[in-house]
Amino acid sequence: MAVVLLLLVLVVAHPALADGAPIIRVTGAATVSAAPDEGRIDLGVMTEDANAERAARLNATKLEAVLGALRKGFADSTKIKTLSYSLNPKYRYPSGGGQRELDGYTATNVVRVTTGKLDQVGRIVDAATSAGANSVRSLEFRLRDEEPTRAVALREATLRARAKAEAIAQALDLKIEKVISVDESGVSIVPVEPRLKMMGARAGGAAPTPVEPGSIEVRASVTLSVEAGP
Repeated sequence: MAVVLLLLVLVVAHPALADGAPIIRVTGAATVSAAPDEGRIDLGVMTEDANAERAARLNATKLEAVLGALRKGFADSTKIKTLSYSLNPKYRYPSGGGQRELDGYTATNVVRVTTGKLDQVGRIVDAATSAGANSVRSLEFRLRDEEPTRAVALREATLRARAKAEAIAQALDLKIEKVISVDESGVSIVPVEPRLKMMGARAGGAAPTPVEPGSIEVRASVTLSVEAGP
């Protein structure tokens, strides 16, 4: 009895099935590669001192040196903004247990450098680290405008879904009568995150840190439902 009731519910919920028209539901996926046109580098300056004020002052001095080096060499091709700033106590814990003990203060400032000249990324990193930056928090190559590539990926995914539906219909000696629904299952953009080895300060004339942009992958998925007939 439970099986019969379930079948009746399915027929009522899907009028197309009641009419005898089969529904084909498929998913098409596509991946499109694109060359990045923007680099984004997050640089950190961290300083430590037993005194909070001195840790903050030292951090400000080092950061100003980093920003000065970037402005001097790349003012026309970069945008710089502060991402975060923190001043926190650090503690040490006695090996034999007991209460933690204050062991000074850590000041950290992170700035983001954005550039459209990808061939300068390695030089930007070198200039910053030579001036006092002591960490590269992240390095990404991205698309300044993602929409055109996103549209291409969606189109390819839709065409693949349509081709799948037609192949299934032909195998059943049917043809597609109409499209019932199209759903964008998702579009993801995977930025390039190259590994970067910190090279430290360089002597004049040395080659910059090598950084290869690579390609960005844009992945799209589309679910297509069609009604087929003889």
